[in-house]
Amino acid sequence: MSAGLDGWSGRIDLPEDASTRRWHQWVRAADAGAAPGVALLGFACDEGVRRNHGRLGAKEGPAALRKMLSNLPTLDDTPLYDAGTVHCDDGDLEAAQQRYADTLAALLDGGHFAVGMGGGHEIAFASWLGLAKHLGARKPRVAIINIDAHFDLRQQAEGSSGTPFLQAIEHARSLGIPLQYHVFGISAAANTRVLFDTADRLGVHYVMDDALGILNLQHHIADLQARLADVDVIYQTIDIDGLPHAMAPGVSAPAARGVPMEIVEPLLDAVAATGKLRLLDVAELSPPLDRDNVTARVAARLIHRVSHAVMRARAGE
Repeated sequence: MSAGLDGWSGRIDLPEDASTRRWHQWVRAADAGAAPGVALLGFACDEGVRRNHGRLGAKEGPAALRKMLSNLPTLDDTPLYDAGTVHCDDGDLEAAQQRYADTLAALLDGGHFAVGMGGGHEIAFASWLGLAKHLGARKPRVAIINIDAHFDLRQQAEGSSGTPFLQAIEHARSLGIPLQYHVFGISAAANTRVLFDTADRLGVHYVMDDALGILNLQHHIADLQARLADVDVIYQTIDIDGLPHAMAPGVSAPAARGVPMEIVEPLLDAVAATGKLRLLDVAELSPPLDRDNVTARVAARLIHRVSHAVMRARAGE
């Protein structure tokens, strides 16, 4: 099915049926009116990283993710679509974010579970704009859940990879949309006092990286579930540099500690199980800095896991 789609190729096993099918054999273009499924959308941009004085390379993330996703198995018959990639090659981040938002809104309007493939974490404000456009005049209660070592609540003259959630909170307020912001994995060594003050002032719920362990994981999951009980729509974002450097070396800003997969995956499973998750994006994968595609493989695994979990939840399984 992937014939003609750039970036999708891989192994073909015998017999060629659903039992051996991989994503590259199942994905197709996201045509208007297609049956709801999982829709991938790339954001080839690291202009926000440049503005935030980070290491460049994240704009190559969507291509690397397609390559790593190609050989992953399909776990059900959910339709899988590739909606292409929005590029930012001229430094005009704001225009690129709006183009991404417009495409994302159309995917959400079509009933798809949308998966954004960054790009720097400036993808997050683009994702928020797309979700807000999709919601239109409705004012549902929305939660953004971020796995990240950084708050990304900086007050700056222009948007960057360090500002998206402050931008989203301010934009939501202007529209009258009730918005919660939850962050898991915050590093005391990666955020200034003013960022903690800003988070407290805005009512952000956050859990520090050294407070997330196997022994207290279920407590944090139960607490998050309680906080999400009255929420209508959830947007999940993952900054891949929030994982330990050994698991995610190819990122814009490597973590000194990070949150390991044995914590991240159960958190994501719990969010998907709510049935309220409408979109996911993965940010800050920087292929030029990756080692043996380790980081791209981790990011692809998370996309694969969450996508199938969301569709199972939609099916009531």
